[in-house]
Amino acid sequence: MKNVAVIGAGTMGNGIAHVFAQFGYNVSLIDISQASLDRGMATIGKNLDRQVAKEAISEADKQATLNNLNTFTSIEEGVKNVDLVVEAATENIDLKLKIFADLDKFTAPEVILATNTSSISITKIASVTSRPEKVIGMHFMNPVPVMKLVEIIRGYSTSDEVTNLIMETSKKLNKVPVEVNDYPGFVANRILMPMINEAIYTLFEGVAGVEEIDTVMKLGMAHPMGPLQLADFIGLDVCLAILEVLHDGFGNPKYAPCPLLVNMVTAGKKGVKTGEGFYSWTHGTKDLVVAGNFKK
Repeated sequence: MKNVAVIGAGTMGNGIAHVFAQFGYNVSLIDISQASLDRGMATIGKNLDRQVAKEAISEADKQATLNNLNTFTSIEEGVKNVDLVVEAATENIDLKLKIFADLDKFTAPEVILATNTSSISITKIASVTSRPEKVIGMHFMNPVPVMKLVEIIRGYSTSDEVTNLIMETSKKLNKVPVEVNDYPGFVANRILMPMINEAIYTLFEGVAGVEEIDTVMKLGMAHPMGPLQLADFIGLDVCLAILEVLHDGFGNPKYAPCPLLVNMVTAGKKGVKTGEGFYSWTHGTKDLVVAGNFKK
């Protein structure tokens, strides 16, 4: 496989496109908005500059990576002659089903269709295509150029051949692929999201403040980032969407989202992406500043 399309130029999509392009793949980055594509390409450029500054890559490597990238606002145009599509659109089941139905029409039957979903059923996504054996989960971690793990999720019908090929492709990107089966949240988010939700409940019930909760987890459990800071980084709307998938999928009340999380998302306080979540992200320094609503 040499030609890859990535759908979605946001945080995950531009990171996935960056990595494929850096390792020699011809990449079509697709988004419905030219402004989103421009922002995505600007982010890739900044991240490549950071790699050059750290002497992880050369200036020539940076230019070669950029030369491997092309942008499109049309899915039909962007997926012509590709071998693999990686969908990295918003974590919304209806949107993903629409995209995969379109991909099934616009790509040749042998093309593998992958999704970067962090929780939605691969089997359900595959059900809207005529090639469920060629649909697979390829869940990268954020930030994609830095994090090594890729969860490779087999849908009910995903073939051994496709699974093995995507495992090998991930290794060629200098990633560590881990094969898992298709159940709500897979492995990463089935374990991570209840922890984040419990941290939010701990704040909601007044057991401790934002900084105190994060400090306990960083110093006591050797986590590089506290769960509330991590939730801001992931996006509180994304955390809520994944918890809802877990709650609906298992029918177990232990996955019910904390009311505080629901209220914050409803109020538009989604973390880093909106400038405020549990912390404030608009003060212009790297210091952690607890958001006004949570200051003692």
